[in-house]
Amino acid sequence: MNLHHLLQNRVDDKGPVRVALIGAGKFGSMFLAQVPSTDGLDVAAIADLNVDGARAACRNVGWSEELIAQTAFTDDGVAAIAGDGIDVVIDATGNPAAGIRHANAAIDQGRHMVMVNVEADVLAGPLLAQRARAAGVVYSMAYGDQPALTAEIVDWARACGFDVVAAGKGTKYLPAFHASTPDTVWEYYGIPKERAEADRMNPQMFNSFIDGTKSAIEMTAIANATGLLPPSDGLGFPPVGSNDLAQMLRPKVEGGLLEHKGQVEVVSSLHRDGTTVENNLRWGVYAVFEAPNDYAAKCFQQYGLETDQSGRYAAMYKPFHLIGLELNISVLSAALRGEPTGCTRGFSGDAAAVAKKDLKQGERLDGEGGYTAWGKIVPADRSLREGLLPIGLAHGVTMTRDVAEGSLLTWSDVTGWQEDETASFRRQMEDTFR
Repeated sequence: MNLHHLLQNRVDDKGPVRVALIGAGKFGSMFLAQVPSTDGLDVAAIADLNVDGARAACRNVGWSEELIAQTAFTDDGVAAIAGDGIDVVIDATGNPAAGIRHANAAIDQGRHMVMVNVEADVLAGPLLAQRARAAGVVYSMAYGDQPALTAEIVDWARACGFDVVAAGKGTKYLPAFHASTPDTVWEYYGIPKERAEADRMNPQMFNSFIDGTKSAIEMTAIANATGLLPPSDGLGFPPVGSNDLAQMLRPKVEGGLLEHKGQVEVVSSLHRDGTTVENNLRWGVYAVFEAPNDYAAKCFQQYGLETDQSGRYAAMYKPFHLIGLELNISVLSAALRGEPTGCTRGFSGDAAAVAKKDLKQGERLDGEGGYTAWGKIVPADRSLREGLLPIGLAHGVTMTRDVAEGSLLTWSDVTGWQEDETASFRRQMEDTFR
């Protein structure tokens, strides 16, 4: 609650915080929209494979031609990181290989790293965070995105002395969505195709929200940041509204739905018949926590917290997230406080690839949100034990055998990763945290 004051002091002492943004899509554009109204924040460089598109994105969110002319545009993210006086690097590409490459470049050059790219974080975040700590720079989740906001509530609860029983987010989910492709995404997502195209919304990327992949990735990020564990065989996506979080998201042995205490879970905004859950958290985040004593449980009731029937479990939630519009919090926290807004701490969960259809030998996988595979969260020890293929590497590799729809894919099911730099870094991460 002091960042704006710290920023004013920074401007007086050293000048503005200088940022390099890599990726000017929807998330990046939302961040750019806040720059003209944030005194003391200077986006010195913007890198995007479509440089003209990046300039158009700046115009679209209200940048003046003067501000655009003052900004360096490039199609090379590493070059943007190397720019003079860069304090903070933001990777908003959504591409795991690019995110890992950019994070390593930022760390090597002593830049703080805000990893909007959750796909890269769950693929190799534990090792990236370890490298950043050794280099004395910040490696941070992106505030405004659901993993960082969930991690914030978990941290609040634990700092208050509460045991966190469950944490996660809401989403729109039905079991049939696992088969969704970029051809069906806008119908399932609930927005017109024309509007999505006008806003430069990538159908494959947004399909990863619908088919369950993004939920697996984001819950993996939360697990690895907080130490909370995934269910043993993936998310259940129970249809639960905010008023019922404390009642339903407690262990099964106590009448709830959880496999165990200390679990990540995603709640659906839809009942299985397709009707809307009352007070749903489609856009929100939550944590369920337990009173440590009878006195605290009485206080829950006295101060109006939603609790379970026993009064011992309570929920705290945030109904909305504004992704890039809130990203300044991460940038300024890194630059001015030297602190992340959530950070990978270990390897508790993994997002593994699942066959979206019957896959044939010789078929090429097309990655998150595509036509061939979706992502499922599993405990990290299971992923390592069974040699499961991370969803972040299920792109551009070729099937070595036939695999049935719904099967978890393994490293041995595919070829083409053996000489890949990103796969090598992931293998190094596995060996380090095994």
